[in-house]
Amino acid sequence: MISILQDFFVGLWSNVLSQPMMQLLAMVIPLAIFARWMRTTPTIWLALAFAALMPVPVIAILLADAGSLMGPILFLLVVALAVGIFSLVQFLAHSLDWKRFQLSLVPFSSHVWLGITFVAALAICVLVTFATVGNSLVWVAWTLFGLNVAIAAIAVIDITSLPSAKHFSVERDTSRIASLLKKQKVVLTITYKGPRYLHLSVRDDVPQQFQAVPEEFNMDVEPRSRTTVHYEMEPTKRGSFSMDTVFIQVDSKLRFWKKIVKVPAHIAISVYPDMKQLAEYALLARTNRLSLVGVRRTRKVGQDHDFERLRDYTRDDNYKHIDWRSTARRRRLTVREFQTSQSQRILFMIDCGRMMTNEADGISLLDHAFNAMLMLSYVALRQGDSVGAIAFSDRVHKYVPPKSGANQMNHLLHASYDQFPQLVESRYDEAFMHLRTNCRKRSLVVLITNVIDEVNSHQIEQYLTTLVGRHLPLGVLLRDHRLFDAAENEKPYGAELFRAAAAAEILTWRHHVLTDLSHKGVLALDVFPEDLTANLVNQYLEIKARHLL
Repeated sequence: MISILQDFFVGLWSNVLSQPMMQLLAMVIPLAIFARWMRTTPTIWLALAFAALMPVPVIAILLADAGSLMGPILFLLVVALAVGIFSLVQFLAHSLDWKRFQLSLVPFSSHVWLGITFVAALAICVLVTFATVGNSLVWVAWTLFGLNVAIAAIAVIDITSLPSAKHFSVERDTSRIASLLKKQKVVLTITYKGPRYLHLSVRDDVPQQFQAVPEEFNMDVEPRSRTTVHYEMEPTKRGSFSMDTVFIQVDSKLRFWKKIVKVPAHIAISVYPDMKQLAEYALLARTNRLSLVGVRRTRKVGQDHDFERLRDYTRDDNYKHIDWRSTARRRRLTVREFQTSQSQRILFMIDCGRMMTNEADGISLLDHAFNAMLMLSYVALRQGDSVGAIAFSDRVHKYVPPKSGANQMNHLLHASYDQFPQLVESRYDEAFMHLRTNCRKRSLVVLITNVIDEVNSHQIEQYLTTLVGRHLPLGVLLRDHRLFDAAENEKPYGAELFRAAAAAEILTWRHHVLTDLSHKGVLALDVFPEDLTANLVNQYLEIKARHLL
């Protein structure tokens, strides 16, 4: 068997592979692969042109003595000429910026080295071939080899045209404070101090947790000039981030080289929960349009009688509160506003355990909880109440004592922006023990969590119930869209039928938990994460209106 294989390979070599025709095919096939892979930049096209045209003399010599193989060899000659001429056209199109004839442009000039190496190898092969065939065309081989050396020399000279990093400076103008999932404008000012025109590609050092649009800028800059570009970035995660560098990719004069210049431009950015909603709320409150964000105007049961100030009449005001003397003096309807009960306390208990890692609308349940907490804190602080917070998982991570005043908002922001959901079970006993130790005055205790199992629900029910009387507990359970979607499937079939039945059973159990909490004197909210903010603010306003606290 072994001898048969040996005879086969010896015959294959002596009768097929040793023929010039097959050797040419072996040279043209890698050339075709090379041509398909190298499709970019002027110098790569130039290297490919030489790589394709160098075998032409060898093919021409073989064509003279081809005999019956004249057809295939002539075909190879035509292919080599076509590839070479096409590559030259692409080189000229990219060099002279003939966009109409350009095939494509991808900035990877490091491939030039592979092209030059390939051309050099072919030139040497041609030189050796001509030296063995005769002296008639040896000068052609030397000419091709000389051209290859010239290409390498030009590439070496061209590298000197690349500017150094000291020719560039960058200024980045953007806010150091960002809001989660809110776009933020960034302005880059690139100063170029060099003596010649350049083509640049600029990319900022945007953190992985940010989305930038656009990600890269391509531009032509004049000598000693300043260029300004604008883009927007959107943070998808809270925390502290830094942007240290701006990357500038520079083309050499003849486009043989591309150099990446790293220009330092440091800035630290802190991403907080959505703070822009606070400004939107303030604007809508001033223009009496809070219904646009889902906040209902609540009619109070009874009134506080301490006069606070006069203000313009709005259509929701009671006619009894119109001050007719002030109206006559100001020539517009004016109402008396009475001071509400102040110095009441709200304490948030934010679950940072594993059940808060689920996402809704692109952010985690914990982010929704912090957004709602900050909005309600803003509303409560404006009403003169004190607000505090406890962030916990398997332990208490942060505690902000309840206080009033404008500075308390900053304390809550700094306490929440670097808190992330932990992949651990939440210890409700630790959190409520901390509450009993540090918060003895009657407060509205708002627990925001996500529960889908009986063990944790039993703990929540137990600890919230013990607060009744001393505090006013409010349990907020966040809904899971996937659970409700599965249960509301109108035509379940196969595996979906079992999934719908399991989801319906969980929802029934969840309803019983909420009912038990209500029967035991605990206020309860069962909402989807995206609806949490408006519902929580409405619940607070209702509590204030009914004087429950």
